[in-house]
Amino acid sequence: MKKRQVDHVLRAAGRITGEKQFIIIGSQSLHGKHPDVADDILRSFEVDLIVKRDPSRTEWLNVIGQDSHFHEQFGYYADPVDENTAVLPKGWKARLVNLPEGETDGVRGLCLDPHDLAIAKYAAGRDKDLIFTRELATRGLVAHDRLENLLDETPVAQEVRDRIRSQMARDFGAKHALESTPRSSSASLEQIRAEARQNWLRLRQMPTKEPSDSEIGRSAKIVDKENARDHGLEFDDDQKD
Repeated sequence: MKKRQVDHVLRAAGRITGEKQFIIIGSQSLHGKHPDVADDILRSFEVDLIVKRDPSRTEWLNVIGQDSHFHEQFGYYADPVDENTAVLPKGWKARLVNLPEGETDGVRGLCLDPHDLAIAKYAAGRDKDLIFTRELATRGLVAHDRLENLLDETPVAQEVRDRIRSQMARDFGAKHALESTPRSSSASLEQIRAEARQNWLRLRQMPTKEPSDSEIGRSAKIVDKENARDHGLEFDDDQKD
């Protein structure tokens, strides 16, 4: 979902309940810190909401909930939840982030901090949650050490804590692997170019008849192309350095 769609849900929620503040618990709370986040990380079509002042009114949001006319018309909907829906670290309310201003008719969204959101997703542990946490890590939207500290403040059993630590290590291991890939590719390309230049120099030193400048140029290009082709690449050394 895009932020403007979250704004729309909040606007409708305000009109239904008469309330002006809602806590956004689920993945759409990422819009609080990252309103321009890429669409492919927020693939869900619901906005998990809690009425902040009077939580008993949260259930009124079923009017714009799943399979409602609102859902059928727009393709997204409100999901009324409560504070027990997600497992969160202690102090999460103090870290709520204001949703940036938008077309909400004065209704405010209070979003989970991305690190609290990540902990909730790790605790849930469904396949879609773990895909989401990997995206948070690989995109640099959360920090490993911060998550480790918050996990210590999260009320879960030790076996769950151990599972989460393992999954966090996996996610940030994938992030480091991605970060190292461009450097490895760059080093390989430089090695290919160096080998091509060495071959060109050896060609010039061969004890044969003195070649013309045009012949040297043609030979060098052939050697470059052959080395590049052997490594699965094509490049022009003079133009793409």
